[in-house]
Amino acid sequence: MPLIHMKEIYTPLRFLGVKLFRSKEGQIYVKIGSKPRKRLFGNKQDVSY
Repeated sequence: MPLIHMKEIYTPLRFLGVKLFRSKEGQIYVKIGSKPRKRLFGNKQDVSY
């Protein structure tokens, strides 16, 4: 699995344990508590290495 550079988006939900991240490709991910990040929005790109 390739590493994706992400930047955290500040929201008040952070105090409840919900964090939003934006990747360089423009996709938005959510992280709830200690669970792994899941993609919410963005184009699904077929990346083959």
